[in-house]
Amino acid sequence: MEFPTRSSPYLPLRSDLSRLMQRVMLALVPGALALLWFFGWGVLFNLLIAAGTALLAEAAMLQLRGRPVRATLHDGSALLTGLLLGLSLPPLAPWWIAVVGTLFAIVVAKQLYGGIGYNPFNPAMVGFVVLIISFPLQMTLWPPPQGIDAQILGLTDTLRLVFAGALPADASLDSVTMATPLDITKTRLGLNYTWGEILADPRFGAFAGHGWEWVNVGFLFGGIWLWQRRAIHWQIPASMLGSLFLVSLFFYIADADSFGSPLFHLFSGATMLGAFFIATDPVSAATTRRGRLYYGAGIGVLTYIIRTWGGYPEGIAFAVLLMNMAAPTIDYLTPPRVFGRRDPEEES
Repeated sequence: MEFPTRSSPYLPLRSDLSRLMQRVMLALVPGALALLWFFGWGVLFNLLIAAGTALLAEAAMLQLRGRPVRATLHDGSALLTGLLLGLSLPPLAPWWIAVVGTLFAIVVAKQLYGGIGYNPFNPAMVGFVVLIISFPLQMTLWPPPQGIDAQILGLTDTLRLVFAGALPADASLDSVTMATPLDITKTRLGLNYTWGEILADPRFGAFAGHGWEWVNVGFLFGGIWLWQRRAIHWQIPASMLGSLFLVSLFFYIADADSFGSPLFHLFSGATMLGAFFIATDPVSAATTRRGRLYYGAGIGVLTYIIRTWGGYPEGIAFAVLLMNMAAPTIDYLTPPRVFGRRDPEEES
């Protein structure tokens, strides 16, 4: 007696795309809350503007392409792109910065390539790079973190500045914004300050920038949770953080006065956000096991090079996009062993 057999695969699928995106967005919460606490209401405005623009742009492009709108929006990929870009933007940037960056990310970097699964570059990082190259002044409008003796804007004042460009009567733009720790470090090392003199600045915390170290800790916890839930592979974040640590340790040991410490690089800027949420993009990253190790290591090394000698204080976005270009070649050169075959080296 024959029994009907289902078509393969026989193992049940544990998650779909929508569930994966929901897990990633949930894992962003600790870091996002830390950003909101230390840098104010502008973080929330960026998230709302970027997320709303992403959904509207995705719906419009799907309608123009004759694709199903509701089902595609439900997968959450457009919303996640908006959230990642919103978390990367300065909280006091004018509202149109988030709109322009998100439109470029969704329309150009994603939909014009065919939508999710076809984009060779991470859409959020494409939008970020377009903004930082085109509008460098607006992309430096970071407020001083909570706990620093500086003028902190409240909800109403932030709302007026972001949407109307209006500052309080007794304030100037310089009094409500400040350079990020990465920017301070880059500038002062160029002026022959020692690393010890830089750390003496009250804008630095225990081992990285005040506030920034806790933001990165939040994204680190979220990333570890994603890995435990098997939503991401460990190879990319581990190799990226490992290579960034090793290369920064090498230069720090060689000249501790002229180079930042490894902990500073690991817990400054968008390091943890990049390692666990951006570099692990399954579409634009390398996919083979060995390939993911090389891919992540390349991002870590390029991030350090750009931060230390490049023209921009933060190098995550540029490093990710450069390695996006290399991902197909990395996969081609690191194919997995075919099941049932032995490697030529093992046979000899």
